[in-house]
Amino acid sequence: MRMLYAAVLIAAFLSGCASTGDWSSDTPTKPNSKASKATRVNLKNQSVSKIYAPSDNLWLRIRDGYQMEPMNTPLEIEQVRWLAARPDYVHRSMTRSSRYLFYIVQEVNARNMPTEIALLPFVESAFVTNAKSSAKAVGLWQFMPATGKDFRLTQNVFRDERRDVVQSTDAALDYLQRLKNQFGSWELALAAYNWGAGNIAKAQKRNIAAGLPTDYESLTLPRETRNYVPKLMAYRQIVLDPQAYGIVLPELENHPYFVAVDVGSDIDVVLAIKLAEIPADEFHSLNPSFNKPVILSNANQQILLPFAHAEIFQSNLKQYDKPLSSWTAVQVSKTESVDQAAKTLGVDVDTLREVNGIPRGMRIRAGSTVLIPKTNRRPGDVSTAMAENASLSLEKPAPPAPKCPKPVKGAKPAKCAPVNATKTTEKSGAKGNSSQKNAASQHKSASTGLAKSAKNGSSAASSSNTSSKGASKSQ
Repeated sequence: MRMLYAAVLIAAFLSGCASTGDWSSDTPTKPNSKASKATRVNLKNQSVSKIYAPSDNLWLRIRDGYQMEPMNTPLEIEQVRWLAARPDYVHRSMTRSSRYLFYIVQEVNARNMPTEIALLPFVESAFVTNAKSSAKAVGLWQFMPATGKDFRLTQNVFRDERRDVVQSTDAALDYLQRLKNQFGSWELALAAYNWGAGNIAKAQKRNIAAGLPTDYESLTLPRETRNYVPKLMAYRQIVLDPQAYGIVLPELENHPYFVAVDVGSDIDVVLAIKLAEIPADEFHSLNPSFNKPVILSNANQQILLPFAHAEIFQSNLKQYDKPLSSWTAVQVSKTESVDQAAKTLGVDVDTLREVNGIPRGMRIRAGSTVLIPKTNRRPGDVSTAMAENASLSLEKPAPPAPKCPKPVKGAKPAKCAPVNATKTTEKSGAKGNSSQKNAASQHKSASTGLAKSAKNGSSAASSSNTSSKGASKSQ
């Protein structure tokens, strides 16, 4: 049996398909996984338990890495008061961060960036990995589809790396460093991350033309962007002196929370959870990028597991002597209904519809990749080409031709109205354009918008964060 090999990423203690219209996903993958740069540990010969970092307080490490100056403006004070008035909300988001924050701090330190940057997901998503804004930005760092593609974050049938903890963090820090080099200050870099580099450059040009300074405080900014840096500074202040605001920070130790395990052959998500002996919600909190019930070896994917469970996973895997995956993928050769495709492929229609997330009334377009159960005819793992380039495109069938009334003897034949075949396409196109316009004009507060769901302790897949950052980044 093929094995899975484990790798420690110096990891984290504080933790669909894009479409033609809304229904296709075809963003190509990057050729090389950034995760490949991580330190590797072969669990066949080494023990994870020997790789612990010093068990110090992670909050102290974050404070020691502060490099930005407090703003001490009315806006910052207002944001601090907002957080101080919601200690339960703050504590829940801080607790959620416990899976990811060590890894993020480690990466920020490696780049010599201010550790305030590690607190940015509090503003963006409240550390809800499946947070999704109305502008279709997703993940801890709230990447829009186009921006994710720009930073080589794969978005296809099988995975969305905008939600991947490791990949999205790497991309976000790359982007922030690019913006810092462009604008010369972290305040302007953060404003550009929120509003878009092009918009900040235009605001600076307007100030230059008016003989005004071009620093962050002097620019005319939309409300969301004007509040963005003060929000981050408010979290900075809360972490610096929580007692002053009646906040109790959860204890966070300064060592990895998760281990990254390389996938040596396709494995079902359900089986991976069983072998790791962890709750399903814990697995999905660490691995929110997987779109399907199977994890693919040919997609250079990794599984993140709680630090103490990597060896449990390996031990159970060695003793497991049954097939690791029960799914494979095929490409549909012609456009047809789900019922027709199921008959052609020899699979249950309900299974085909459910596992591929196909709404009723939609047809599968030719060239689409669909996931189906493995059979004796199709026993192998999903190929590299499909794992990297799979897309699913759906369409509504053309409306049926109108029934013409039977001609009355001796009467003039009635004319039948022609079918408007373009109606559905036009609707789909208008929807896509509208989404782009909305994405570029959203300026609603991310952290305030998430307050309702966080108030109920929710880590739902959808948040009310409508930050314009992701949309404008793609400009």
